[in-house]
Amino acid sequence: MFKKFSVLLVFVLLASVLVTACQPEAEEPVVEEPVVEEPTEEPTEEPTEEPVDAVGSEANPIQVLFVPSVDVDFMISSGDTLAQALQDATDGLFYEVSVPTSYAATIEEMCASPENTIGFIPAMGYALANQLCGVEPGLASERDGWNVYFSQFVVARDSDFQTIEDLEGATWAYPSATSTSGFLIPSSLLDAHGVTPGETLEAGGHLQAVKAVYNGEADFASSLWSPPQKDGWRWEMGGEPDIADELIADCVVEEDEKVYCGGFKVNDPRGSLGVEAPDIIEKVRILSLSGEIPNDTMSFSPDFPEELKGVIMDAIRAYVKTEACDETLCSDHHYGWSGANYIFDENFDGIRLLIEAQGITLEGIGG
Repeated sequence: MFKKFSVLLVFVLLASVLVTACQPEAEEPVVEEPVVEEPTEEPTEEPTEEPVDAVGSEANPIQVLFVPSVDVDFMISSGDTLAQALQDATDGLFYEVSVPTSYAATIEEMCASPENTIGFIPAMGYALANQLCGVEPGLASERDGWNVYFSQFVVARDSDFQTIEDLEGATWAYPSATSTSGFLIPSSLLDAHGVTPGETLEAGGHLQAVKAVYNGEADFASSLWSPPQKDGWRWEMGGEPDIADELIADCVVEEDEKVYCGGFKVNDPRGSLGVEAPDIIEKVRILSLSGEIPNDTMSFSPDFPEELKGVIMDAIRAYVKTEACDETLCSDHHYGWSGANYIFDENFDGIRLLIEAQGITLEGIGG
């Protein structure tokens, strides 16, 4: 009995081992990593700058500014003709010509539009504009072979004024407080002679200043002066600046609307006033002249494209040699240019010294 029980026990134990061995091993529990989704961003376009129209394109024409120093109506009316001539001469660059209301306004516009502006400005205007915002010179004018010009004081021909000292307390008409020949140089001369004028009148231009004397609105006026012309004759530095007394009766207004006296063409502002004041030479005389002054400039705004400067200067220098220029820039009713030469910043150091001595600033002249 015991033996049967033992055999049975062995059989059970063996079966148990076999059953255990045949069962599959337990698998390790699988722990799934949480899926973390990468944040997705909407694709954004890089900000793009608005395209800038090239200087000289039809959408961004070059601004050409003239100070209102002579016949403003003529300057304005000939603006489109000059713009077209410049466009033709510079392979299709576009221009807009305008005459701001004052010398100071011209300078301010050049500084306000630093990339696309050309200004035809006098020596003092250039020096102030260069100081204000870095305007740069390009060309200086030539008139009838002269690359300099002068200031003149004019008075009524029947007045008692004989010297600058006689102007003490007299009413003074000048073109503009930014005019080199009309204000800066005359102010220095008056100071040098110890003269303090009385009332002053800012007339708005050289013609207007001279006309103020003719109309009796001022005792004396200051303005630019260029030598008279006659075939076969040339004025010499230091010579008599006015028309000889014996020729005054022969003064007439010719077809070009300029005053000629005994064959001499009058090139100071009186010569352009003959249509409205035929007796201007008879009524107004020159009292005194200054020393020489650098001629007016064609200057560029501070950031004007360098690659265009040479093209434009070459075009201007060629244009002033053509008959077409007589209808615009070369006309006696405009700036009377007969040539143009390169000029540089250092040429204006003498003007800067006068500006400093007079304490002149753009702000001080109403700019």
